Amino acid sequence: QVQLVESGGGLVQSGGSLRLSCVGSGFTLDYYAIGWFRQAPGKEREGLSCISSVDGSTDYVDSVKGRFTISRDNAKNTVYLQMNDLKPEDTAVYYCATRYYYCSHSVASYKYWGQGTQVTVSS
Repeated sequence: QVQLVESGGGLVQSGGSLRLSCVGSGFTLDYYAIGWFRQAPGKEREGLSCISSVDGSTDYVDSVKGRFTISRDNAKNTVYLQMNDLKPEDTAVYYCATRYYYCSHSVASYKYWGQGTQVTVSS
């Protein structure tokens, strides 16, 4: 059965960095794209970044472009999200999720989700 486990969240000061990990089991990154999402209290879940299984291509929403970097290690079945220059508005629970092959930022298009990891950015 497909499972996703996020880790690496924590408390960081504004301008700092964190590296999130998403370890998958029950599937291979050869056939599944991985997306990163976040949800802050009182707000809807939003897509941030994704990486395709077809060619490893990546995509980012404007709010994180230039600050966040998604990457994968197929041998470890792991996807990472390197987050730099963090801001208080980045505070949220961060989730990874999977869908077949291609990137999307649509929450509804993803089939499996991890449990989330809390990221808190102080001023």
